[in-house]
Amino acid sequence: QVQLVESGGGLVQAGGSLRLSCAASGRTFSSNGMGWFRQAPGKEREFVAAISCNGGSTYYADSVKGRFTISRDNAKNTVYLQMNSLKPEDTAVYYCAARVGHCDGSYNARHYDYWGQGTQVTVSS
Repeated sequence: QVQLVESGGGLVQAGGSLRLSCAASGRTFSSNGMGWFRQAPGKEREFVAAISCNGGSTYYADSVKGRFTISRDNAKNTVYLQMNSLKPEDTAVYYCAARVGHCDGSYNARHYDYWGQGTQVTVSS
């Protein structure tokens, strides 16, 4: 069983920055690929970023490439999403997710086994 708890969301003006954190329970964190997804009102959940178990590989949606950075600290069982140059279209609930037993991250939400409860990010224009 893995529990994921996101934090760091909030209200920010366009052009601003936020850093999301996702704290994971369990002993297998350093073996798991991790991902961030988001869901805006009336839209489907979409991939944002993913990272391999050792942090050696990262993947980004085209819409956030160059603005967002995913990272992890396996000693703290935490994955981060640094979001810079935020735009109103980044407004969504952001979720972190874990792929238990798979080192690679994935674009596909179906490849993840556990999800956090989400944290709201609102970007005002």
